[in-house]
Amino acid sequence: MSLKKIFFISLNLLLAVATFSQSYSEGNINVLQDPRVDSIISMQRSIREANPLIDGYRIQIFMESGNDAVERANQLIEKFNEDFPAIKAYLSFGQPYYRVRVGDFRDRLEAEGLLTRISRKYAQAFVIRDEIEPPGLSAFPTTFKEEMP
Repeated sequence: MSLKKIFFISLNLLLAVATFSQSYSEGNINVLQDPRVDSIISMQRSIREANPLIDGYRIQIFMESGNDAVERANQLIEKFNEDFPAIKAYLSFGQPYYRVRVGDFRDRLEAEGLLTRISRKYAQAFVIRDEIEPPGLSAFPTTFKEEMP
């Protein structure tokens, strides 16, 4: 074996041992940030509290006008809540129509995914751009621990 090969093999072994020899321990992390960051975050919070709606998409399943349109819309909302209890339904009025729209989707692709399920029972359903309530974020851990094998 050449001296060059022996050198590279021993160097790789040394690096591998050094890499895996580090132990895992809990500790504290101090984050240093500009104080203006906190003021920007509080400004953003106050803006969101004043107007909690964001641009997004919903699925419209009903649109009618007339004297009994609001009754039919409420009946449809009840039926929809029975069929899809996890999806929120909204009744709105835009002259002269009552509309029932469902869901809160950040992007069209997400709305289209649910539309395929909904359109089996609500054939007239379609995706529409609307102001939505921001969907909740999935649970994010407050502490981080790496799992060591």
